[in-house]
Formats: sequence, C-alpha cells, structure tokens
Amino acid sequence: MGPIMGHTMHYRRMIITLQSSYSIPPLRKKRTSIKILNSMAIHLYKTSTSSTRNGAVDNQVKSNSRNNLIYGHHHCGKGRNARGIITARHRGGGHKRLYRKINFRRNEKDIYGRIVTIEYDPNRNAYICLIHYGDGEKRYILHPRGAIIGDTFVSGTEVPIKMGNALPLSDMPLGTAIHNIEITLGKGGQLARAAGAVAKLIAKEGKSATLKLPSGEVCLISKNCSATVRQVGNVAVNQKMLGRAGSKRWLGKRPVVRVVMNPVDHPHGGGEGRAPIGIEPAHGGFTIHCLDPLGYIRPFIYSFT
Repeated sequence: MGPIMGHTMHYRRMIITLQSSYSIPPLRKKRTSIKILNSMAIHLYKTSTSSTRNGAVDNQVKSNSRNNLIYGHHHCGKGRNARGIITARHRGGGHKRLYRKINFRRNEKDIYGRIVTIEYDPNRNAYICLIHYGDGEKRYILHPRGAIIGDTFVSGTEVPIKMGNALPLSDMPLGTAIHNIEITLGKGGQLARAAGAVAKLIAKEGKSATLKLPSGEVCLISKNCSATVRQVGNVAVNQKMLGRAGSKRWLGKRPVVRVVMNPVDHPHGGGEGRAPIGIEPAHGGFTIHCLDPLGYIRPFIYSFT
C-alpha cells in the first residue's frame, strides 16, 4: 500500500531481500566527527538541532556501577548553609552522582599496575584510570596526561622517573613536572589535582623541597612527601562546549541573572528600575558599614581631612 496523501511513511527498521546482482548504497554518515585535541577525543556534532549547534562532548567510557570502588553519598549542592540560607548563588539541581574512591595515597608500593579503563568522573573535571595491580587489587587514580590503556605504573622509593609513577620528592631531580602532591606525609595528594594541573620542583634544601604550584605560589613541603610524575590529563577541558542550557543544568549550575537586591541585602540595592550605584557623600569621604556589638549595621563616616 502506498503512502497516504499528505503524509510521509517513516520506517525505523526494515528487512529487504535482494538478488545477488544488486547492492545497497552506502548509508548516510553519522552526524558526528571526532577531533583529537591535546590527546583527548572530542565528538563535534554537525548542526541538526539548536542543541547540537556548537556542541562538543568528550568520548570516555562510563564507570561500572557494580564496582566496589563506587558508592553513593549525600551530595548537597544547593549552595545553602546549615540555616538554609543561600551562601553560594547559582547552584542547585543536577544529575544524581555516585562517588568514585580515588587512591590519592598511591600506597601500593613496588607493585606494578596496568590501566584497564579511562573513565569520566562527575565529581571532578579530570579523568580517572582504573588500575589492576599484580596482587589482584583494583584502584582508581588520576589520569596522567598522555597515558593510554595498557600502560603500567608503579609507586615506591626507587622507581624510574616516568609518567604516572609516584615517588618521594627526595628521589626526583630538579625541574620535574609533578601533580597529586602530598602536604602531610601519608595523608595522600592534596595539591595539583585538577584537570591540566602541574607543579614544578625547583629546589631542595635540608629537609624541605620548594615547589612552584599552578597558581604561581612557591611553597615549602617535606622532601619525604610523595608526588606523581607529569601533568594531570584532560587539559582541553576548557575547549568543551556544552551546546545548550540543559547541559549546564545537568551539572548542577543554575542561571546567572542581573543582580537585583533590596537595600537590606546590599549597599547598592533598592531604587526604582535600573538605578545607578549612587553619588558619594557630600563631605568628600566614604562610608564604611561597621557592625556594632548589638549586631546592628551602623554607617561610619571616614574623611581624609
């Protein structure tokens, strides 16, 4: 039966039998293309809808929810304090998350481990690696830049200076790029753990080592603290385009709008319509709001004269 006048027949699945002399023309290509940016595969969508215009997502496998390294935890990302008052704006909602237990201590000493998967972690912007060690243990670690499935890592005191290996700062040469740096011995890495983060060992003197952190700060920590060689992966995290507003809401981020407050909420609040900040006091000084012992805010006039 032919199609009805004015309607188009849509088939999702068809079974066609052809003779040996016939062939099927090639199907339309998928509306995605893969672009390699800084050793990270990003799917760039062709424009088919408004949501796929200028959109790009990274291509990483998802975690296995039956893994004993993954468990649920209470995640309150609404931006409220204990009294229920908003202290961090533009937060709320988002997809439910499961926590991945990351081995920041790297306490599997002198046991080689192999990367099995490189996975996405919703709790951080860096990727994580599932490591299978020679003694049968399984651990998650931060994904070093350039590491691929099948690479082997090891941690200890006398291990080679190789990407992904963890060893004390006392055994590293000057100028080594490191991440996942301990502050307190045995507590696990606490510095340089974000995507693309890297610190540099610039000096060693006595019992301390001097590091230059990603922020540019120079700090002293104990030489016995351990760190991981090379940079954290997913350096192109800033190049990922979400493509639509709903993707931002899935991350737990609410819209940012123009700040409109009442006079009780902010010194610039109040007024009719779009009011400016206001004029300076007539005496030529400026006003500092001080909190008196009774808890009331009273203006304090300070003048340069």
